[in-house]
Amino acid sequence: MLGKKVKSRVFYLILLLATATAVIFITLKSLEDNVVYFYSPTEIYNKPSISFNKKIRIGGLVKEKSVKKKENSVNFIITDLKNEVIVSYSGLLPNLFSEGKGVIAEGLLTDKKYFVADKILAKHDENYMPPEVKKALEDAK
Repeated sequence: MLGKKVKSRVFYLILLLATATAVIFITLKSLEDNVVYFYSPTEIYNKPSISFNKKIRIGGLVKEKSVKKKENSVNFIITDLKNEVIVSYSGLLPNLFSEGKGVIAEGLLTDKKYFVADKILAKHDENYMPPEVKKALEDAK
């Protein structure tokens, strides 16, 4: 038989493991809700089941002559030189946003061809391209 001291140690060890498991589970669950995945237009087209109600990022180049500005909104096409996705955005564009340059849009996909962005990220100088966009363009070639 186990003594009283051993039983209390086992009890506290089990309690500690249960608490650690609960803390790890809650932490991972909260991180899962805040993760925003990055896709290129080709990855979106090739993915058989993509969630339309989760926030994602889509990146590539702004297609030449595709930017259509309205009052407070802008529509443009993001391409990875293989496939294209139409992006709709309401708000102010970054100063460095322009045709033929790298861009990442964050928002919701309505279908595999149309994306509603709530945030636009543009590159910060002429030599920089976001690593995700660079990799997606290299994969598309």
